[in-house]
Amino acid sequence: DPSLPAQVLAVRFNERTGLALADVTDVFCTTLRPVHRRGIEAMAGANWWTGPDELEAYREHLQGLSESAERLNAEDLANIADDLKLLKRFRPAPEKFGRQIQLYPLAGPSVGSAGLLLTPPTSTVLIAGDAAATAEHVRRGQVWQGCADVDAATQSLEDLLEIADVIVPGHDNIMLTPQRWF
Repeated sequence: DPSLPAQVLAVRFNERTGLALADVTDVFCTTLRPVHRRGIEAMAGANWWTGPDELEAYREHLQGLSESAERLNAEDLANIADDLKLLKRFRPAPEKFGRQIQLYPLAGPSVGSAGLLLTPPTSTVLIAGDAAATAEHVRRGQVWQGCADVDAATQSLEDLLEIADVIVPGHDNIMLTPQRWF
């Protein structure tokens, strides 16, 4: 999720990797909520991926908003049109990106949110997005309050806690799964 503004993301990415955003070949968004893709246009040369259900649901949502234009002002209509155009760049993620990287559905935070499950030889890492909003949410067993479906989000949180050794929350730093602390 390239959630930082492009200029900030570029600096942070370079500090941590020594690379430029132009070097990025693939970007995965756990959700298409705008806050999770603020800096994506800075990686125009990369492939943009998201879960297939998320892509379909978000496109339908925007088209529905666009069709109810009589309730929207010109600025809102322009934003919807821009988002629909941006969605054309996204591709539905495959089930596997390689031997040790696979799509992991995490329904609930948004209709089709999904993460990436990384399975190096000795552990499992789950890039969780809003299914694990912050480390504090994980520690308390709480889901994000803005979830599309709280029951599905709760189940996704339980699933990721069971399978992951390391969690990358949507709005926090990487963390060990609480059960693995001891």
